[in-house]
Amino acid sequence: MNLTEHLPILVVIIPLMTAPLCVLLDHPRLAWFAALASSWVSFAAAISLVMQVSAQGPISYWLGGWEPPWGIEYRIDVLASYVLLIVTAMAALVLIFAKESVQKEIPEQRIAYFYAAFMLAFAGLAGIVATGDAFNVFVFLEISSLATYALISMGKDRRALNASFTYLVMGTIGATFILIGIGSLYMMTGTLNMLDLAERLPEVADTRTVRAGFAFLTVGIGLKLALFPLHLWLPNAYAYAPSMVSAFLAATATKVAIYLLLRAILVIFGIDFSLGLMPLDNLLLVLGLIGMLSASLVAVYQRDIKRLFAYSSVAQIGYMVLGVGLANATGITSTILHLFNHALMKGALFIALGAVAYRIGSTTLKDFSGLGRQMPFTMAGIVAGGLSLIGIPPSVGFISKWYLVLATLEQNLWPVALLVLFGSFLAVIYVWKLVEAAYFGEPDDTRTIREAPLSMLAPLWILVIANFYFGIHTDLTVGLATQATSALTGGGG
Repeated sequence: MNLTEHLPILVVIIPLMTAPLCVLLDHPRLAWFAALASSWVSFAAAISLVMQVSAQGPISYWLGGWEPPWGIEYRIDVLASYVLLIVTAMAALVLIFAKESVQKEIPEQRIAYFYAAFMLAFAGLAGIVATGDAFNVFVFLEISSLATYALISMGKDRRALNASFTYLVMGTIGATFILIGIGSLYMMTGTLNMLDLAERLPEVADTRTVRAGFAFLTVGIGLKLALFPLHLWLPNAYAYAPSMVSAFLAATATKVAIYLLLRAILVIFGIDFSLGLMPLDNLLLVLGLIGMLSASLVAVYQRDIKRLFAYSSVAQIGYMVLGVGLANATGITSTILHLFNHALMKGALFIALGAVAYRIGSTTLKDFSGLGRQMPFTMAGIVAGGLSLIGIPPSVGFISKWYLVLATLEQNLWPVALLVLFGSFLAVIYVWKLVEAAYFGEPDDTRTIREAPLSMLAPLWILVIANFYFGIHTDLTVGLATQATSALTGGGG
């Protein structure tokens, strides 16, 4: 049996099967090791899929040998392989960091269950990306969401329960909207296969049912990706979740939701319907801009650094949505690029914050005073991630913003380009607050603070180096993003 043929399903099955294994092992170290090994195997499978898709084109995997659209199909194209790479890479790195962090933040008797929930969340996100079946998307969305609610609720702060409950309520509303949207499309076409839907929808596109289905799907996905003004669950969820959960969610969850948005509006409905016949482009443009500026302004006034970067995530989602709203190839390329680039910068920042929380038990601004001298490698990682967030060359953040500004100028929307630059200026303000406290504040002499353990610094610096490596060598990221855009907009793979 050739294992490479089964990689599309293995990427999902391996973490899914590891979840019950963690519970059966019921030992903190063994559960951690099983999760770590599983995530690295999935990461290796994702790398292999990227190489296969680049060489041979999209991979279609039929479950049980049933031919689509009768059977369920897993379909890995350029965009799917690219997003799978982000999800698996972040899971693999965050699990290295988790070894020390989870022991400190989660009671020992719950650690095995914690890793089981984490692997379910990971498997759900991978499944959303890999499947070519619209109903399967909903199933995997629920698997990842339910596991995520449990993970957030395990945070040390009592407010984690409240954050988890808010996310549960809003996530359930979002999932219900998505299910109603899928049901409407199934009612009109009799199929759930995404490519089959794309072929059949144009015949019935002018019906109220399809338009209602489009609206339900868009709002449901908007809730999941924390699009302004549907973002209210995100800041508390990121701020009060355990450190490794914040790092993983910030780097993957909203990226998978953006992927889902691109799949729905560009593959299933088609660019002419979504961004032409329906006025979604104008709506995304306006909401993206408001989200980008308002969340950046709110971030400036935050005293808790995890909340600050959580609001910054809402602003970065604004940039990605703005790229789609511009409705041109360069704009969509900038969105796909920023999926990867934002995962690198936010992963690095939240891992660094987790390392600070591990040493001082807090992430409030006043506790960062003098940390630049006491935790030099951790704080240097935060500064590097902050520079990327602002978009300073040669970081990945600069590449994303360069393409976004080019896209606005192509549409002759120079005021929007200026607003994008203003958003970067706001990022300078909130990143500087942190730098000022860490490097110019006086350290508290009553406490002796050591540098974070190597198991935390290693994944942090892998991501920091990646932030600048992919800012200089853009062949892989820009190449894949351009290929994915032409496939999405040109009707290919």
